[in-house]
Amino acid sequence: MKKWMSMGIGMLMMGMVGAEERPNIVVILADDLGWGDVKSNYAGSKIETPHMDGIAREGVRFVDAHSNSSVCTPTRYGVLTGRYAWRTRLKRGVLMGYSPALIEEGRETVASVLKDAGYRTACIGKWHLGMNIQKTDGKWDFGKEIERGPRSVGFDYFLGISASLDMAPYALIENERFIQNPTESFKAVNDPLAYRRGGAIAPEFKHEDYLPLVSDQAKRFISEASEGEQPFFLYLPLPSPHKPVLPSKGFRGKSGIGAYGDFVVETDWVIGQVVGQLKASGVYKDTLLIVTSDNASFAIPEKYGAVQSGHKPNAGFRGQKTDAYEGGHRVPFLCSWPARGVQGKVSDQVVCTTDIMPTALAAAGVELPKGAAEDGYNMLPEITGAESLAPIREATVHHSASGMFAIRKGKWKLICGRGSGGRTKVAKDAPKIQLYDMQTDPSESKNLYQEHPEIVKELESLLDRYKQQGYSNAR
Repeated sequence: MKKWMSMGIGMLMMGMVGAEERPNIVVILADDLGWGDVKSNYAGSKIETPHMDGIAREGVRFVDAHSNSSVCTPTRYGVLTGRYAWRTRLKRGVLMGYSPALIEEGRETVASVLKDAGYRTACIGKWHLGMNIQKTDGKWDFGKEIERGPRSVGFDYFLGISASLDMAPYALIENERFIQNPTESFKAVNDPLAYRRGGAIAPEFKHEDYLPLVSDQAKRFISEASEGEQPFFLYLPLPSPHKPVLPSKGFRGKSGIGAYGDFVVETDWVIGQVVGQLKASGVYKDTLLIVTSDNASFAIPEKYGAVQSGHKPNAGFRGQKTDAYEGGHRVPFLCSWPARGVQGKVSDQVVCTTDIMPTALAAAGVELPKGAAEDGYNMLPEITGAESLAPIREATVHHSASGMFAIRKGKWKLICGRGSGGRTKVAKDAPKIQLYDMQTDPSESKNLYQEHPEIVKELESLLDRYKQQGYSNAR
């Protein structure tokens, strides 16, 4: 991919609020990064992640954090809206590269609320929430303006791809326009390491160059935004270490455990580049930084050689991406805010990616609009060091790739179905209901549903109430 620099970022300087009055906010969402991939989470990790470990030392590391879904698109919806995605039309699975917009018209997002409050907002990276790419005579027309993309939900600026690096169209989009024309046809690659679906591709688009491009553009946005009077919000959804696992040339062999490990190392490096630019621009202390993942890791690293080395992407948790088991949705979650946050804190509070929106707004001193972030809770007291003996969340709903529900309240987790709800196989005669004590059995090895029917009934009733009433946080 040829080096590309946007002319659009520098045009977004007008605003109302001084940057010194409110923190900048940066949310970095890795793609398929496992809980055990981060060294500070899991001492047994075979991968060095010094930049994420540094954020943990300088802030708060949440060790019982969860994506609101065990697959990609639904979690991204939850991050931006504070709402469970199973409340939308998407009841299972993910969107594709040409899928229409998922975020409903009129739905407030963290970006739209912050923008209205005077923040300069940008999304750089992987969208994967649908956008309305237009057609002419029944064929995709890449010359037409895209409708209902990131700019329609509160972002002043967008640079990225419509979905994932394994989904066509393979071409860069800036704001509402393709800035690369996908005139060629890409043949599908079925190798687990380099997997990509076939489809339209721009001649200059190179998959292995995309992560460095995202890093460069994020740094440029931070540099330019730091010079303005507005505080800024940067949402940085990275494409890694999701397949295709294609680390850049400079990172190949760095981990010593194969391409997957190398891609995690490069992902950590990108996070370090963002932190470095915040510091170089003089705004690091006044920035709330959140780093997490859209779901846990796949079991597929065994095909990359990482697992054979003894590395466990999801540590000792059962299952993998797609599952209702912990290995599907327990994710790394790091927060730092040097000016106001505590340092080196390890929190065992149960938190969820739907909590990002209310937390960001609380940090900015912005009131949450009525009816918004129905499933989000404010984590800020935990980040700033306030006493927090009570749980932040009443309960947390988990959702698998196939649409299977689970709910966690306190130490109890109920899975409403047989098996994982994803790709992890279980015996065909396994019980149709599962209850686990996450305090004594985090590996979910002993099903206690027969011993505690009263807990099963309580959690089933709570889940039904959450579904029926349309929210889980009454506020």
